[in-house]
Amino acid sequence: MSRRTRQVGELLKEELTDIIRKDVKDPRIGFMSITEVDVTPDLRQARVYVSVLHDEEREGTMDALTSASSFIRHHLKPRLRMRQIPVLEFRGDRSMEYAQHITNTLRQIERQDASRPSHAPQSASDATQGDETQ
Repeated sequence: MSRRTRQVGELLKEELTDIIRKDVKDPRIGFMSITEVDVTPDLRQARVYVSVLHDEEREGTMDALTSASSFIRHHLKPRLRMRQIPVLEFRGDRSMEYAQHITNTLRQIERQDASRPSHAPQSASDATQGDETQ
C-alpha cells in the first residue's frame, strides 16, 4: 500500500465517521466504529470495515450503511480534494469481537488454573537434593 492510499484511507476514515455520526439519520445504525478503510491504488473504490458493538444491531447497521452509501459519498465531495470520490463498500469487521472472545477464553482458563490445587512436579534439582539427604 502506498503512502497516498494510506493517507486517503485515514482521511476517509475520519470523514466517514463524522458524516455517519452527524448526517446519517437512519435508526437502524447502532453503536459502531470504522476500524479501517482500504483504498484501491487507483483511488476509485474503498472498503470500509465497520465494527458493530451488539450482534443484534450488526445486520441492520450494515444494511443502513450500504443503502446510505450514495448519500455519504455526496457529503464527502465537499470535504475531500479529490477528482473522484471512491465508491464505498461497507464490510463487517469482527476482529474486536474475536479479540474479546480470546480475552474471555484466557480469563476462563486463568480462573480454572487458579481453582485447581497445585500439584507441581518436582524439578530435577529438587529430586536429587532429596536423594542426597537420605
